[in-house]
Amino acid sequence: MTGDHIEYTYTHGMTEEDVQEILKETNTGVLGLSRDGSAYAIPVAFHYDGERFIIRLGRHADSEKMSFIETTASACLTCYDYEPPDTSWSIIARGPLRELDAAEHEAYPDADINEAFIPLRIFGEAPEELEPALFELSVMELTGRRTG
Repeated sequence: MTGDHIEYTYTHGMTEEDVQEILKETNTGVLGLSRDGSAYAIPVAFHYDGERFIIRLGRHADSEKMSFIETTASACLTCYDYEPPDTSWSIIARGPLRELDAAEHEAYPDADINEAFIPLRIFGEAPEELEPALFELSVMELTGRRTG
């Protein structure tokens, strides 16, 4: 395969101001986790406060994502968008992930959570079987790229 017929679009780095502006308007991404050489990525809702990401998840019995969170030293959150024909951006945040403790969680009453996050996505579980959980991704690395 020579790539002679492949279309390419050049990207360039975004300024910190551009990254911050996009993250103020974005509330979903893909959270990458790892365990023993295996990767696990899930769509998540988040709130970005300018320094850290607060990620909302649902905890239930035998949760695969929770077992991956326990073994992930550095998580990766990817946010992106694409508008045809050639406008796109992506932002990648890396850092440690930890669950907010009870006192920190109380700082987010249900009304505020419902305002800050899109509805919690569930996959066959009954809502009463889920325990909402908030996690903080402390940003150690934040990069953005865009086309155009």
